[in-house]
Amino acid sequence: MKKIKTIFLTIVLSASSVSYAQIERPKLIVGIVVDQMRMEYLYRFNPYFSENGFKRLINNGFLYTNMHYNYVPTHTAPGHASVYTGTTPANHGIIGNSWFNRSLKKSVYCTDDPSVSPLGDPEKTKEGLMSPKNLQSSTITDELRLSTNFRGKVFGVSMKDRGAILPAGHFANRAYWLSDNGNFISSTFYGNDFPQWVTSYNKEKKYMKYINDGWNLYKDISVYKESLPDENPYEASPVDSDKKAVFPYDLKTAFAKDGAKIIKSTPFTSNLVADFVRELVVREELGKDADTDFLAVSFSAPDIISHQTSPRSMETQDTYLRLDDILADLLSYLDSKVGKENYLVFLTADHSGAENPLFLHDYGYDVSSTDRKETEQKLRDFSVKTFGKDFILSYYTQNIFLNEELIASEGKNKNEIIAKLSDYIETFHWVKRTYSEEQILNASPVDEHASMIFRGYDKTQNGQIYVLPKPAYMEYMIQGTTHGASYAYDTHVPAIFYGWKIPHGVSHKKVFITEIAPTISQKVSITLPNSTSAQVLQEILED
Repeated sequence: MKKIKTIFLTIVLSASSVSYAQIERPKLIVGIVVDQMRMEYLYRFNPYFSENGFKRLINNGFLYTNMHYNYVPTHTAPGHASVYTGTTPANHGIIGNSWFNRSLKKSVYCTDDPSVSPLGDPEKTKEGLMSPKNLQSSTITDELRLSTNFRGKVFGVSMKDRGAILPAGHFANRAYWLSDNGNFISSTFYGNDFPQWVTSYNKEKKYMKYINDGWNLYKDISVYKESLPDENPYEASPVDSDKKAVFPYDLKTAFAKDGAKIIKSTPFTSNLVADFVRELVVREELGKDADTDFLAVSFSAPDIISHQTSPRSMETQDTYLRLDDILADLLSYLDSKVGKENYLVFLTADHSGAENPLFLHDYGYDVSSTDRKETEQKLRDFSVKTFGKDFILSYYTQNIFLNEELIASEGKNKNEIIAKLSDYIETFHWVKRTYSEEQILNASPVDEHASMIFRGYDKTQNGQIYVLPKPAYMEYMIQGTTHGASYAYDTHVPAIFYGWKIPHGVSHKKVFITEIAPTISQKVSITLPNSTSAQVLQEILED
């Protein structure tokens, strides 16, 4: 009997070792992040999407309708970093696009790196002084490189540097982003060479086609009944601040005035990014060998357009109708070059976006936009009047930064200053409450906002006081919209998985953006990113 048990155990262990030895992976993983995409766009614009873009992903993939960010600030750089690291800014260190760094006592940009040099002939040198050095955690792209002993290739592409660099991670073959002169550029962080094919590609100046054609409605005007009228008080022109935000947009005149950077204020950067991606797939032979490659793509145009025109504009709807066809073409291209069953796609957003406060106000909701600079000046004036000195270093992204050295040299009690400043700003009509550093670091798990602030908080970089606005109030100009809050209108984004071994289905349970990276890691059997909590989306792991 003992001998039979031993033989059985040997068979089981042998089968198990064979199973794990034969690790299956797709030839290519494609991560798509849409900049400032609200989940409701998949509902509102659904009747006007083709069957081959967003609908193809949804109808043949797995859709999470209740995906959320679980921290603040809900901005582009921390969003991309969190998707790919599987953790929050408290761990990965990217606490904004740019922020006032408490330790350095100066403003920093998320991907700044003066130690590198630009490649690809940017319009300004500083556009290429970028790298992922400020990212403190590893990414799924990093772990793929490590798990394949650097044979698997990783590339990041976006209009924005942060949208390309942070997803591509520390070990990428290359990240490419768009210069103001229309060139796709990079930096020497990825090596001193620059591919000749990219130089040749840049010389074609493909953006000129869109400049010459201008920007008019993509479809018949009857399609845009989901949007406000073309001319309304809630939008500013994304192309020319001296003109109204109405179709058609004359890009040739704008080009004569501002040069090629005007293309960044149009939906056509999505076309340029997709076209560059198609070229990159062929030139770098992605998905062509036994080692899985990873392509991180970020579409920035929706963010640029919505910032200026709001989520209810015809411009925003037009941008998504165009993006739908771009996705359809990209998926068809991957079918032909990599093979329908050989690639895995996930699509999500780096944050959502709020309704324009003036629009809400005009329909009866008593809210408004607020002015950051005005708030900062009031804080400075209060500090001088109350304490005899200006102890405010900065007010930025709802953080109040105090000059602790000056406070100490003046013999003042820092906690007393924090308490009085907090009491003062809580008298502002748009402020819900404040959280001190001590309250943040000892956040109660039942206080949802405190928990979200904690997950986005780095005490070496953030301020001593966080200001929580009331719902729907927004620090921004009167027109357009922004994002960054802990409320659902900024945290709620779509998440779709499609392709290789992805089941079809829909889930309405609340899930979090930090679950994407560990899920992909488990799906393709690679090491988890080093700071992730490793909570996964179970449905995606089931064949």
